[in-house]
Amino acid sequence: MEFYCSVFPDGRVVDDRRYGPEGPGEEGTVILAEFEIAGLRMRCSDSFIQHEWNITPAISLMIDCESADEQQRLFASLSEGGAVYMPLDDYGFGPFGWVGDRFGVTWQLGLKT
Repeated sequence: MEFYCSVFPDGRVVDDRRYGPEGPGEEGTVILAEFEIAGLRMRCSDSFIQHEWNITPAISLMIDCESADEQQRLFASLSEGGAVYMPLDDYGFGPFGWVGDRFGVTWQLGLKT
């Protein structure tokens, strides 16, 4: 949450509720938090339950960037420590890039026309 708010200039934390020493999650982990980035309100939590699955690139967040500079900056910031699925290029539908960030969330970055 802090990472995303630092990457997007309009990022802000709206709510951040955390477990205390009584649990059931580890103290300091997120029960439920909300933050806003790129005009989108996001919710997140830390699961204390072990799951047999993880985040996949089957779902991506799509951001329409206001400028090529913003698109390049977001691409560089979000891909650092992550993965590049499609480098920034024009694939016939305008400048586009697809990255997976260090947390496994994938981002498709287009350019408003």
